[in-house]
Amino acid sequence: MNPKLPYVLLVGAAVIIFILSCMLLSRGKRSPSCEPQPSVVEKTGSTSQSLVFADLTAEEMSQVVQYLQGNLGVPLVDASRAKPSDNCIASVDLQVPAKAEVLRFLDAGGARPAREALAVLYFGNQAEPNVTEYVVGPLPTPAYHRDVTVQRYGGKVLFHRRPMLRSEYKQLGVFLDMVAFAAAPTFLKEVLEYDRTNVVFQTTVPHGFQSGDRLTWFVLFQNVSGFFVHPVGLEVLVDHSSLDISQWAVSRVFYNGQYYRDMVQLESAYVQGRISVEKVRKAPWDGDFSSMKPRAPAAALFPVQIEPQGPRYSVRNNHVLFQAWSFAFGMSVSTGLRLFDIRHKGERVAYEISVQEALSVYGSNCPGGMSTRYMDRSFGLGRYTSPLVRGVDCPYLATYVDTHSLSDSLRPRKRKASLCIFEQNLGSPLRRHYSNLQSLYYGGLVNSALVVRSIATVGNYDYVWDFIFYQNGAMEGKVQATGYPSSSFLHGDGLRYGNRLWEHTLGTIHTHFVNYKVDLDVGGVKNSLVAHDMAFEMTRAPWSPEQQIERPRLTKKVLDTEDQAAFRLQLKMPRYIYFAANSKNKWGHQRGYRIQITSFAGDHLPEASSMERAISWARYQLAVTRRKEEEPTSTSIYNQNDPWTPTVTFADFINNETITNEDLVAWITAGFLHIPHSEDIPNTVTVGNSVGFLLRPYNYYDLDPSIYSHDGVFFTSEQDFTACEINPLACLPKTASCLPNFPPFTYDGFRNM
Repeated sequence: MNPKLPYVLLVGAAVIIFILSCMLLSRGKRSPSCEPQPSVVEKTGSTSQSLVFADLTAEEMSQVVQYLQGNLGVPLVDASRAKPSDNCIASVDLQVPAKAEVLRFLDAGGARPAREALAVLYFGNQAEPNVTEYVVGPLPTPAYHRDVTVQRYGGKVLFHRRPMLRSEYKQLGVFLDMVAFAAAPTFLKEVLEYDRTNVVFQTTVPHGFQSGDRLTWFVLFQNVSGFFVHPVGLEVLVDHSSLDISQWAVSRVFYNGQYYRDMVQLESAYVQGRISVEKVRKAPWDGDFSSMKPRAPAAALFPVQIEPQGPRYSVRNNHVLFQAWSFAFGMSVSTGLRLFDIRHKGERVAYEISVQEALSVYGSNCPGGMSTRYMDRSFGLGRYTSPLVRGVDCPYLATYVDTHSLSDSLRPRKRKASLCIFEQNLGSPLRRHYSNLQSLYYGGLVNSALVVRSIATVGNYDYVWDFIFYQNGAMEGKVQATGYPSSSFLHGDGLRYGNRLWEHTLGTIHTHFVNYKVDLDVGGVKNSLVAHDMAFEMTRAPWSPEQQIERPRLTKKVLDTEDQAAFRLQLKMPRYIYFAANSKNKWGHQRGYRIQITSFAGDHLPEASSMERAISWARYQLAVTRRKEEEPTSTSIYNQNDPWTPTVTFADFINNETITNEDLVAWITAGFLHIPHSEDIPNTVTVGNSVGFLLRPYNYYDLDPSIYSHDGVFFTSEQDFTACEINPLACLPKTASCLPNFPPFTYDGFRNM
């Protein structure tokens, strides 16, 4: 070491200390900590009443499990280790009470509906294996159960329709390793350098081509970080339809463009030199090009959102208050984030807003890719809700909420910080005007909105689910897609089905469709659907009859039937379509809430397809139907594994019933086409991959309700706009100069995996 180096370092340190001291002295005392101010939240809605929608607690879930174990008269194996031939509890979730019961309780002082659970059980150890759904109650001390399967689905749920348990995936992994791969040791060792740890598989759905099939393609990838974009070229089709695991068998094998009867034939062809081998370069454990580790060192900190006077919203149990908004929230194990009893200025505008399904249809020239149609509800959008990273997934100072779920196990699982709530300054005005004609003034309102968010990671994709509440009475449902693109091994005419992302990686073309249930109650339960749009009309100028004017005029139509209210995906839809109340505003217009959809969906699966009816909700960008308790959802968790005989067919909901002055539901579909490209490496960004819908007041109020917001700014040329009492922005140096209390960074996403 250079003997002068320590002295140089000491001198440098002294200079830095001197500079920092000068800076601190010049700024005076350290900024004080931010102190919460009295809340300006308007008291609308009831915290205790919202508990009628509250998710089951961990204790309630455990009580349901204990009750079922003691009252069904059959042995129940823990689903985490169940064989297909066992009986087990697949999931336990809240049974949402009937709407009529809830409204009697909320609005008419009626009795609180019984608190109940919905339990899904797999009965593999029966003469006729089946899936049965039980309603169990009352909670917290169950005393009864009733089989609601036939009531909900019109018949029994056949056993082959059951969603796969984690235990079945594990059993299939053992089968591949111990049975299937044992038949091709030379090929696996020399081509894939297989050592039982260096490959992973991704499954495809649906399982086969007809009802009763349970045949699954397993696509093999290198076992590295971001493995989804590291295909090795080998895919194996396994028939696991038998409840006896020993009867499972390989039905077909695919490698580098060629099909083989089984692994034995693949091994024989390789040993005889009759295979075109495309050896994939072994990737390091971090995935190399697929690694999400930053390629640049940390630099200046990104902007951080703070609340100088504390949160301006409140969260009590499952109830949220924000300015004029109030609502209850929950997390369904199958569909994820959902809202109930959404009110603005104390009046209910929607009874339920919930995600129904997330669908992806893939193309490829490899068997796994070309046969994939993911219906993520069957995997569980709530079940796979992931813990949120403070400061990235949501603002650092957001309110984080833990959720519980019970699936694939006898014990409930706690997901810490799996839902977040925060107010966000969107950095733009909600409305503004600068007047420089005649009177001189500025008036504006910051666009600050409340966001409720969860993120579901289902395999390779991460879905960011948002519900956003604006100060003008508008509400938005939005999903942003990120995560890794799914990929196939690049061979032959692969570029017909996507773009090359790396040496052997084909980013496969696919569609995304998301379906929402929006049960609007505008000015009451009974509504009608009205369409407004425009048309040009030709007229003579009254003051100059020889001249012609083309002027737009308003067109109006009441949509009387469900058939009229079902708008096909790619066809033109009225640009203003709204739920109309049986009351009018001050100006004589029917009060309404408008539905505005943001979507750039790809094409829907052709209706001639044998499985299209299972996803027939995706035919429509919007369909409005009468609300019925027997039509609670647009699809089912059982549609994924038997789309050829769907358990729920949305197209049957649309049967030309009258929808004038009825309780109505809007089923909204938004989506986008994704053709993966090189910028999807290492993974897909949210920018440009966001779709959803807006609910906007349309003559619902007499004027924009945001004029009553406390955030408004107005001053004239004659006023002292540097005075706090005139312009609250002038006080920011005082009111926003505090230092917020940042809690320590924690993360529980890697526990209890």
